[in-house]
Amino acid sequence: MSNNYTAQNIQVLKGLDPVRTRPGMYIGTTGIDGLHHLVYEVVDNSVDEAMQGHCAHILVVLEGNDVVRVEDDGRGIPVDIHPEEGVSALELVMTRLHAGGKFDKKSYKVSGGLHGVGVSVVNALSEWCEATVNIGGKVFMQRYKMGIPEGPARETGATERRGTIIRWKADSSIFETTVYNFDVLSNRLRELAFLNKGLEIAIRDERLSTPKTHNFKFEGGVVSFVEYLNKGKNVLYREPLFVSGTRDEVEVECAIQYNDGYSEIMYSFVNDINTREGGTHLVGFKSALTRTLNEYLKKSKLVKKLDEALSGDDVREGLTAVLSVKVPNPQFEGQTKAKLGNSEVKGIVESLVNEQMELFLDTHPEVIDAVLQKSVLAARARIAARQARDATRRKNAMDSAGLPGKLADCSDKDPALCELFSVEGDSAGGSAKMGRNRQTQAILSLWGKMMNVEKQRLEKVITNEKLQPIIASIGAGCGTEFNIGKIRYHKIIIMADADVDGSHIRTLLLTFFYRYMTELIERGHVYLAMPPLYRVASGKYVRYAYDDTEKDRYMAETGKDPEKVAVQRYKGLGEMNPDQLWETTMDPSARNIMQVHMDDAVEAERIFSTLMGEQVAPRREFIEENALAVANLDI
Repeated sequence: MSNNYTAQNIQVLKGLDPVRTRPGMYIGTTGIDGLHHLVYEVVDNSVDEAMQGHCAHILVVLEGNDVVRVEDDGRGIPVDIHPEEGVSALELVMTRLHAGGKFDKKSYKVSGGLHGVGVSVVNALSEWCEATVNIGGKVFMQRYKMGIPEGPARETGATERRGTIIRWKADSSIFETTVYNFDVLSNRLRELAFLNKGLEIAIRDERLSTPKTHNFKFEGGVVSFVEYLNKGKNVLYREPLFVSGTRDEVEVECAIQYNDGYSEIMYSFVNDINTREGGTHLVGFKSALTRTLNEYLKKSKLVKKLDEALSGDDVREGLTAVLSVKVPNPQFEGQTKAKLGNSEVKGIVESLVNEQMELFLDTHPEVIDAVLQKSVLAARARIAARQARDATRRKNAMDSAGLPGKLADCSDKDPALCELFSVEGDSAGGSAKMGRNRQTQAILSLWGKMMNVEKQRLEKVITNEKLQPIIASIGAGCGTEFNIGKIRYHKIIIMADADVDGSHIRTLLLTFFYRYMTELIERGHVYLAMPPLYRVASGKYVRYAYDDTEKDRYMAETGKDPEKVAVQRYKGLGEMNPDQLWETTMDPSARNIMQVHMDDAVEAERIFSTLMGEQVAPRREFIEENALAVANLDI
């Protein structure tokens, strides 16, 4: 190896080469999330047109052969020659990083495209891409291969339409998969339609023999969003409180509605970007909410029932809120735009929410009474939970091990190497303990009917005898005290029977993780074991099948009369001996496990509330809609 290090060793990446060389810097990942990010970047450009009042319709089409097309009826990307660069504006936008119309704030007052890299990144990461622009009664088109123009933008015809069409095929040499998920994309487009009142966004899946289409248009904006989130819940008042105003060019919209549940549902957006890590706008909202309700509490008889002020957690129990701000010069932390940093936005949001909440609550005494009663009950429950935690800690301090008796722990102490199997029943738990790899696999046997945490407050959860072993085994606490850095296992695998009871246990556990250890799911630490449904045997030929198709194939492979092939249908994990359980369900080199993702928090919230909430009608409707998709159901 040469020790010479000179100017010749310095590599300069030109044009879009940096994107192809380090795609993760621009789209986060080359997995399916990054693939979907391509669609979002193009759609966000169309939405930016809508935010300026120039676009009313957006269409996303999933074509065959992993091709995507996004159409809008906006002004169209300019096609005239740039005076300094000597090429069309279209080519600049499509092939240069940081080239766009969102920097001078004349063409776009606000936009989600902060760095001007969106559509050029899509172009760079595609095998091919083509842009069609309908502008000034003419059609212009330019095609690119791996980000490089095949020729200049050219006029191809006349039209009465206007707008831009971007069509591309993601580069399979860069992405782990190029197959788009219709439902995940639909969820994001629905979100955008909620945030842009009156904008119609459609998505069509043409990969199916009968194309499937979703159309989204909401005249109520964020109010409709909150009503959607609270569908199937018992709300404390019918019409969401709506806050709206503009100060120093910052536009604020917020809808607030409480339900009788115990979870907080809070979504915040800046220029239609979901700020999952919050930021100054969310801090302002939370401050206003806590301060306003504490002021009303001082004037209420309920103040006598509480020895301390309401905390932020108290006033947000049962809260469903959507906060959307439009900021001319947003300062985000990183290209992922997960957190807003503009300090001035905090005060703007705080004052607007405080003022308009007071106006609303002064004229709706029944609302403030209901909200305060709920908040005071939450505060008293918080105090009780604190006392319960203290008692649990004292108990664990007296027990030197501090781990539940139902846990058969592994010997390795590196969380990254360790797995925790939550196993239904002592019989299956016994087989799992005997068949496991004792160095890296821990077994926690579950017993009896587990609590549905959707209907319980925290103090009931942390003192529940069925849930305490799970909390103690994972080792990171739960609720507001959950600390992802303290988890004892990086894989938490739910292993339950493939029947109705097993499905119920899986749902109860997932509900618990979602409500009280959300980061476990967000960070990808939760998995579902996929035990086989059948054992197919004929002499020395033994195969395990995970569905009916696989079973039939294995039976055919034996070459014998089906009636002479031994087929065992497993109705429970307890029917497997330790060796069988290991080789089919626990052996990392051979097993099937399904990682639980939270691609869309809105849809996850709706499903958990529907399945585990108190209202029967929405649950019956959900079951009726999905019943035909169920297979291998044991009753």
